[in-house]
Amino acid sequence: MNYILEVNNLSKEFNNFTLDNISFRLEPGYIMGFIGPNGAGKSTTIKLIMNLLKSDSGEIKVFGLDHKKHEKEIKDRIGFVYDENYYYEELTIAQMKSIVASFYSKWDDSTFNYYIDEFNLDPKAKIKTLSKGMKMKFSLAVALSHNADLIIMDEPTSGLDPVFRREILDILYNVIQDESKSIFFSTHITTDLEKIADYITFINNGSIIFSKTKDEVLENYKVVKGGLDLLDSETRKEFIGLRETSVGFEGLTDDGDNVKRIFGKEVLIERATLEDIMVYTVRG
Repeated sequence: MNYILEVNNLSKEFNNFTLDNISFRLEPGYIMGFIGPNGAGKSTTIKLIMNLLKSDSGEIKVFGLDHKKHEKEIKDRIGFVYDENYYYEELTIAQMKSIVASFYSKWDDSTFNYYIDEFNLDPKAKIKTLSKGMKMKFSLAVALSHNADLIIMDEPTSGLDPVFRREILDILYNVIQDESKSIFFSTHITTDLEKIADYITFINNGSIIFSKTKDEVLENYKVVKGGLDLLDSETRKEFIGLRETSVGFEGLTDDGDNVKRIFGKEVLIERATLEDIMVYTVRG
């Protein structure tokens, strides 16, 4: 099997945080959503993939190649969209583009101009005058203009209005119609991923909770609602996370059939959203 991105047993230790032996794989032609609360290890993982941080152990392969030995060749084929602005604030969009374009062997000016036009960006505008959303649009235009086979996005939709978020999702969806390309999309806005992701990888406290197809995740996880009288030391064990109020409880399970067997018609069982899964797992 040829994977576009392969992360095996990756670890990195900091003073107050450890990325603990994480593994996942992404095939060509798919979008993987990388979810987790702030501080879970999403940005650290992306920095390790991009070789901006050195790992303590483990292996990262991009396009089947070792990400350290073939760094230049790999980065030529990656479109990268950060949450923060890494461009020279004093330059205009056109000047910045000229610098960035020189790094890529397959840079295409006509594609870049198409997106600049599409995003209503003024090539003469200085980077420092752009809003957060406009900087993100510029970043995205750059990422899409050199025929990248893998697009890596770190929180690309945070701070953007719903209309433009939807626009980005449509663009990403079009990108992967070319089945040789993939997108790795880190975010805590899980509703975006419910629309377009094929796979979900969930990280919490530096550990992978799961890496599965989105359909499998949404199929298996359920939110269960019922009266407090149903909870005891045994039934509590059925839930990944529980929220109790004076009127009853809500809990998350990844085994709806089992919960149905135990509680029967005394509980209400609903499909869980990605946000439910994240919130209940993190709270415990």
